[in-house]
Order: sequence, then structure tokens, then C-alpha cells
Amino acid sequence: MVETVMKRDIRKLKLEELKTFFVEHGDKAFRAQQVYEWLWQKSVKDFDQMTNLSLPTREMLKAHFVINHIHVDNMQRSTDGTIKNAVKLHDGLIVESVLIPTEKRITACVSSQVGCSLACKFCATARLKRMRNLTPDEIYDQVVAIKEQSELIFGRPLTNIVFMGMGEPLLNYANVMSAIEKITSQKGLNMASRRLTVSTVGLAKMIIKMADDGVKFNLAVSLHAALNETRSSIMPINDTNSLEELAEALKYWYQKTKSKVTYEYVVWKDINDTREHAQALLKFCKHVPCKVNLIEYNPIDDGEFQQADQHVLDMYMDLLESNGITTRIRKSRGKDIDAACGQLANKS
Repeated sequence: MVETVMKRDIRKLKLEELKTFFVEHGDKAFRAQQVYEWLWQKSVKDFDQMTNLSLPTREMLKAHFVINHIHVDNMQRSTDGTIKNAVKLHDGLIVESVLIPTEKRITACVSSQVGCSLACKFCATARLKRMRNLTPDEIYDQVVAIKEQSELIFGRPLTNIVFMGMGEPLLNYANVMSAIEKITSQKGLNMASRRLTVSTVGLAKMIIKMADDGVKFNLAVSLHAALNETRSSIMPINDTNSLEELAEALKYWYQKTKSKVTYEYVVWKDINDTREHAQALLKFCKHVPCKVNLIEYNPIDDGEFQQADQHVLDMYMDLLESNGITTRIRKSRGKDIDAACGQLANKS
């Protein structure tokens, strides 16, 4: 009976581990650096693409390792140019990522978990069971796929990355940080940290940890209400991460990083469309330097949540802007292919 040997995904190895492997197999340690560049700078998916390695070396790698890269299983294009990818992982699970083109930038919106465990009532992803966290290379691969699409389809480079896809990034902290290191490193994709934004529902302890870890990327908070009762009714996480705790964590964040916070805020009819809610948001904005994105709501079929009237958005805008808070209304893109904020639900 032949014993089947499970091969390791080579991208799970650190550079030093790769060096050890080559030395133990009678090769030179510098081979590890060559392989590392192929994996993380050139994003190859096959050992045979590593053309500066000898055939015996490539065969040795194939005998011991695999590269569990993602596959874009389905690609949909919106009338506004937005592209949604159904991304198949090596175990057959699917996540979604989105390419968002505008006149001045091209943004990759990437997922960090298969499904989500946070049960925000307005979000389609929250209705999916959380299956598992994505690995650093699965997150990195989503960026690479969108980078390639951007260059091929639009003839322009990828400029920005937002962790606003499926899942809560701070519940997959170690893997997200590892992916960001590969994306921003000179030995990886070499993207500037200031071009990355991590969005969270507001996990206070993890925001403090990020500040202590000295991260250089931008922070966005999915806020949507600045009154505890309202926020808890639509975002159950608020029961254990109250607005007061969130405010203290954000003060700590700003003290440590001197980086402005962006608040993502949808205004819904009969939920947070009163002046009282707008005043509460203004008060919350006073805690740390910030800006506010008022986001156009994207329906998820059942009609429980409805976009507030334009005059309500104008009221929010006037109140915030007149008090010195930078505010913009963010129009949703990719709605016709369920690619907009809150719509990612693996319908494909």
C-alpha cells in the first residue's frame, strides 16, 4: 500500500525556513531568496514558472510542496465598470472580492473571512455562516488577481486596497497583518501602507492592539449609529463593544498613530434619520480627528432597511460640515451585480 504524503503549501514557510529546507536538501541557502521573490514579488502559481531555478531544483520543490493559489471562478462586470470576482479557494470554498474603478484610482475590496460571525442586520454577508479565516496568501492572492485585472482591462495600476469585503478583518488579525506585510513589503507587492484601509465594526481591544503594534495603514469604522440603543438593534456587537468603549479605543489609536479615523455611516429611513441621530454622530466625531462617509444603502432583498430621503442626507451633511467635519456622500458602485457595500453574499 502506497502511503500518501500531504505536501505543505510552500507559502506557509518563512524565508528562514526555506533556507533551512534547501541546505538540508544539499542546495545553496540563496535559492530560498530566489523562490521567495517568485512567490511574493512575481506572484507565480507554478514551480515551472521559476525559470532561474534548475529543472532538478524545481522537481524537488514539486515533490515536497504545493502552491495553493486561488482561482477566479466567476467574474461579473457592472454597467459602471465595477468587477466582482467569485474566488474559489483550494478547499472549494468561495469568497468575493471587488475591483472598483474611478477616474483617479482603482481600488481592490478584499475579503478576510469565509462568511461572517457578527450578524449585522443590514449586511448580506452576515447571513452566511462563518466557515473559516482566510490565510495570508489567500488575502494576498485576491489583491494580485485584481491588480492583474486592473492592468489588463483598464490599462491602469491598482492604487488602493480596502479590507471591506466578506468578514471582520480584526477577527482574523494575525493573518490580515501578515497579508498586509506581504502586500506592502519591498519583497512583496511594495504598495504604500497609506493606500490601505482596514474596516472594522469597532472591536475596541483590537483597535488598541493595532495602535500598540504601530500599524501604518488607515482605519475605517463601520459606525451607522452613534446612540447605543439604535446601534445595538442593528449591530449586536455593540452590546459587548459599546460606543463608549469604542470612543476610548479610538482616542488611544489617534494618540499612538496620529492617523484620522473614517466613519462609514448609512442613513436608513425610520432607523437613524432624525436630527437626534445626526447630533449624536456629530458628538461622536468630536472624540478624534475624523472624516465621515455617508454611504448610499444597497438593498439585500427583504426591504427591512430602506435608504433615507435625500433631504435627510442633506441635513446630516450640513450639520457635520458646518461643524468642521469633512463629510462626503459615497455613491455605491456595482449594485447591479450585488458588488456594493453590504451585498457580498456568494449568490454566484
